[in-house]
Amino acid sequence: MAEVYDIVIFGASGFTGKYVVREALKFLSPNSPLKSLALAGRSSSKLVETLKWASSSHPTIPLIVADTSDPLSIRRMASQAKLVLNCVGPFRFHGEPVVAACVEAGCDYLDVCGEPEFMERMEAFYHDKAVEMGSLVVSGCAFVSVPAEFGLMFNLKQWVSPAVPNQVQAYLCEESDKCIVGNFATFESAVYGVANAHDLTKLRRSSRKRARPSIPGCAPRKGPIIEYQKRFGVWAMKRPSADSTVVRRTLSMHKDNPGGLQGINEDPKQARKRIAFWSQIKPAHFGVKIASKNIVDSLSGIALGLSIRVLGRFAIGRWLLLNFPYVFSLGRFRKNGPTDDEIASASFKMWFLGRGFSDANNVSEEPDKEIITRVMGSDGGYVTTSIILIQCALIVLKQRGDLPKGGIFTPGIVFGPTELQDRLHQNGISFDVISKTCIYNQI
Repeated sequence: MAEVYDIVIFGASGFTGKYVVREALKFLSPNSPLKSLALAGRSSSKLVETLKWASSSHPTIPLIVADTSDPLSIRRMASQAKLVLNCVGPFRFHGEPVVAACVEAGCDYLDVCGEPEFMERMEAFYHDKAVEMGSLVVSGCAFVSVPAEFGLMFNLKQWVSPAVPNQVQAYLCEESDKCIVGNFATFESAVYGVANAHDLTKLRRSSRKRARPSIPGCAPRKGPIIEYQKRFGVWAMKRPSADSTVVRRTLSMHKDNPGGLQGINEDPKQARKRIAFWSQIKPAHFGVKIASKNIVDSLSGIALGLSIRVLGRFAIGRWLLLNFPYVFSLGRFRKNGPTDDEIASASFKMWFLGRGFSDANNVSEEPDKEIITRVMGSDGGYVTTSIILIQCALIVLKQRGDLPKGGIFTPGIVFGPTELQDRLHQNGISFDVISKTCIYNQI
């Protein structure tokens, strides 16, 4: 019988995967929840190269050859894992065989996906089976979703009764003294996401309606396409990403489960902690904007969005976008991705501007209280993503009994009451309260 490993990293030789491997090796120890690790991918020689890149000591790590075009190899991989970490995108094309195999095998699954259609489709198609088989599936354990979800919840916890939030607007600013360049797979996912946007619309229409939490006050007014936010000194525009949709799913699950999700074999102390945590989460309208110190960067972002939206609708347009990404993304993406130096020089700040009411019993037309919090860390796409994914994995290994038996969920609803925020803080992703202010008649 084949050995079963605590974690199998699938797509370990990919651009994101190699950073995940490097982060995982920091915690591989007989005294750690992570005692055994295997790497999986299409090429054993590339997996060996990844190990050499990730560790100067070249540890002996088992290698598993698996390819999404070979379902048997994926099922074999899943049967050898307690937990699969999937780093192979675009998930629209490569994700479902891995989820299906993990659910069937009853092993747990985390990924770095930022594609809303894939996340929601997996929930619609596999949730009931995952519950039955005891397979915990959580997408978006990465820079997309987790800073937004946990940054929002950190802000919401600052609204101590009788105060209540109405809206929280996040501003994400990525900074570097070098060029900020994205990986081609991210660009490819965006192109196909736009090209197949109708699939997500169709899926949502055919799925059951999600519960909508009750939020005090009026919905925020729609603002301009580009906003100058003087508090942070940035120009900002709406970020077309999974952040907001994942947050809405979490808040909907919270509405259905006010005390959160009960663990399969939950420690009574953790159960009390879970209930106390969710009692502090008061829902609010939420959005994310991508921010920049320079208005030219914001204008180029609009141009990039228009380019993908217009050209992505046609086969010839997609061919141009995917074959010449550096040209059509205005230098924001390239096929070989960012260099190690570019990644090392990058960092991010994500501000959360919360507005609400100082007294829930006296809700006026306009908010009278403002709370600003911030999440910040190093490069988001690879370093921060790897930290988040591995810390989520360590919690699954260490506290499996405190987590749901199985099902397909968001990171927030599963990991919110756990020690994930503290673990992230200890590993370089900080959470800070910037200010709490009364704003009478200032808006």
